[in-house]
Amino acid sequence: MVECTNIIFGKTGKMEKKTTKKRDIRVENTVAGLKQDFAWHLRYTLAKGDKVTMRDNYSAFAYAIRDRVVEKWLETTETYTRQNVRRVYYLSLEFLIGRLLGNNVINLKLDREATEALKEYGLDWNQLRDFEVDAGLGNGGLGRLAACFLDSLSTLDIASMGYGLRYDYGIFRQKIVDGQQVEEPDAWLKDGYPWELARPEYTIPVQFGGHVECITENGRTRWHWVGSEQVQGMPYDLPIVGYNNAVNTLRLWSARAADEFDLADFNKGSYVEAVETKVLAENLTKVLYPNDNTMAGKELRLRQQYFFVACSVQDILRRYLETNKGWANLPDKVFIHLNETHPALVIPELMRILVDQEGLAWDEAWDITRRATGYTNHTIMQEALEKWPVAMMQRLLPRHLQIIYEINGRFLQQISAMYPGDNERLSRMSLIDERGERYVRMANMCIVGSCSTNGVAELHSQILKDSLFKDFYELWPEKFHNVTNGITQRRWLLKANPALAQLITEDIGEGWICHLDELKKLEKHVKDKGFLDALAKIKLSNKKALAKIVKDTVGVDFDPAAIFDVQVKRLHEYKRQLMLALYIIIMYNRLLNDPKYDPAPHAFIFAAKAAPGYHMAKLIIRLIHGIAGVVNSNPRVRGKLAVAFLPDYRVSLAERIIPAAEVSEQISLAGTEASGTGNMKFMMNGALTLGTFDGANVEINQEVGDANMFLFGLRTPEVAALRPKYISRDWYLKDPEIRLAIDMIKSNVFSLLAPGLFDPIVRSLLDYNDYYMLLADLRSYIEAQERVDKTYRNAAKWNAMSLVNIARSGRFTSDRSIEDYARDIWHVKPVDFNA
Repeated sequence: MVECTNIIFGKTGKMEKKTTKKRDIRVENTVAGLKQDFAWHLRYTLAKGDKVTMRDNYSAFAYAIRDRVVEKWLETTETYTRQNVRRVYYLSLEFLIGRLLGNNVINLKLDREATEALKEYGLDWNQLRDFEVDAGLGNGGLGRLAACFLDSLSTLDIASMGYGLRYDYGIFRQKIVDGQQVEEPDAWLKDGYPWELARPEYTIPVQFGGHVECITENGRTRWHWVGSEQVQGMPYDLPIVGYNNAVNTLRLWSARAADEFDLADFNKGSYVEAVETKVLAENLTKVLYPNDNTMAGKELRLRQQYFFVACSVQDILRRYLETNKGWANLPDKVFIHLNETHPALVIPELMRILVDQEGLAWDEAWDITRRATGYTNHTIMQEALEKWPVAMMQRLLPRHLQIIYEINGRFLQQISAMYPGDNERLSRMSLIDERGERYVRMANMCIVGSCSTNGVAELHSQILKDSLFKDFYELWPEKFHNVTNGITQRRWLLKANPALAQLITEDIGEGWICHLDELKKLEKHVKDKGFLDALAKIKLSNKKALAKIVKDTVGVDFDPAAIFDVQVKRLHEYKRQLMLALYIIIMYNRLLNDPKYDPAPHAFIFAAKAAPGYHMAKLIIRLIHGIAGVVNSNPRVRGKLAVAFLPDYRVSLAERIIPAAEVSEQISLAGTEASGTGNMKFMMNGALTLGTFDGANVEINQEVGDANMFLFGLRTPEVAALRPKYISRDWYLKDPEIRLAIDMIKSNVFSLLAPGLFDPIVRSLLDYNDYYMLLADLRSYIEAQERVDKTYRNAAKWNAMSLVNIARSGRFTSDRSIEDYARDIWHVKPVDFNA
């Protein structure tokens, strides 16, 4: 018990000091306990008296919630250690965890107590939690998926831990200046981050460069990596709060120089040189995904990936040895899951440690490594598979390249014996691409060096087996799995759409929060006018809130009665934001030129970031703004058509957009999107999918049927059949509406002050044969949009379709994804906290 002075705000917001008797070191999950700890942290953690800012209020309340998290966090760690269970280590370069205060309060079931405690201090809970910045730990779907998986791992009480990098700056903060994307540093850590705890006692040394020496000792050959430069990896831990018992850990590595300051250089007046080593070392975790258009950028990425892997593997092995002896049982206690190929160097790094440092024979080490690792592929396109120049790897990671060569040599001997004379197969399956400049193929290494490879949607997994990794599937069919992606309903429904969550809970109870299949019970209301009206009322309220955000952010007026048609995702040509842009031009022309054309009012919403070095994607953003400028300024279409691009797309913005969306644009070319998770978030919040038969759209269609979504476009086999004979200009010439839309771009209608600005877009469609086949799918897309318009005019039908989508979204919870991984790949079960 400790004496403390509390800070009391009172109803007027004026602060008063009041000495309380004692503060128990144990926390209480009550309104009184939260009030006391909030006041304690204001005074004794932040040292604040009378002058308190909103940031101080946020930080103090976050610390008060963290206190409650710590109790469960410590218990979780102690339980895992005591039971010595197999732990899953999920390695990902991205974790888009968003804002944690609101999510943690919900998962601790303290939403009511938090609201009441702050209310008594004259503070609004919703405003306070929105003060938090989004953690800059990811870019797109990969990071959002990883964050959902962490939530589900904790909620399902799976012994696990996430590993990533603690970037000083996120991908970037996107500003739009004159229609152009401008990247600004996302300094998300500049004001501190109350959820992280530094763990300097677990700092890890990491090597780069140098050379390898062969030494024979006692008749045994050993390899020594010497003459290397060294950096330090310092871990920071974040608690991942589940909805039940567990609070797992996300450990993030921050780079530090082994010798941060050269006093001799400084005393000689060489001030820059004195800190050069520090600067170079800390660049490793300065920013997520450094631009790799230059060789220096590529090298920094490879350094970043190895730093991440080396720190994580050494930490995993240290923890294993705390409760186990010898290496034979490592796969029984450790499973390292590679989220894409960014952590692929786990395989040679684990071999290096087991063979070079621990003295294991190659075959024993290889058996351990393969049984202890698994790989998730998120990529369909061959050109997107990650590979690294052999010369670069030789310079930075000489011992790892030797190990990769050894793995490859042994593997190709096996393949050659099975398929004698099939040199083409050997070339395709080799870990080294020797066509021209030599590269290490990271996906091939992941498949060869692990016990499992999985895709992330049924169609994606089938494509992996049928084409992308066909050779490997023929060799090891038992290695290949499908685990369809999922999302956590606790963030994307319970937190993001509280009014809808309340309506659901009042009708079927709280069971859906952890068992999303229970939403099927809502289907009994599909013809219930009262329930459908309540659903529509919630959607309209969310649309009004989003319309205000649009107005405040970009100054565009949206009519809440309009169809809110949304495409928000990473900007990439295969995702075909350009197709939607072309449709808007066509709709605009119809409104101007066809007196009989009278669609329901449409409000189109875009949000997307383009990679800094991706010129075409950035140009498409400029085109969208050019179209918006023309459309929104023309009084002849006002009230019928409006377009807005919301800058700086991030988790917290998605939480505002998705509950308000009515049409979910999922329009990638069939066979290019691995899965998608945005489609699932929109579905769960009642939006209807307008999409191709691609990624997880296929499985959404299995759940809701053609009658409850709007499918269009070529199927994957049709794309493959058409491609050899596809001539995009023919499609342009034979369709007057499409031709007019492209001609308007070409004639600078949307770039009057910059003639020729969008010529590269036109050339990509007509001269470079439209690789992603927009023109082949566009007429089918227009017809699908016409079906959307017709259906929307029948409110009862639309609302019933919306309800069916919500009720049948249970398959797409990340809880189901994690259960699939746990059963089929990791072979782990939930931990019994009562044992």
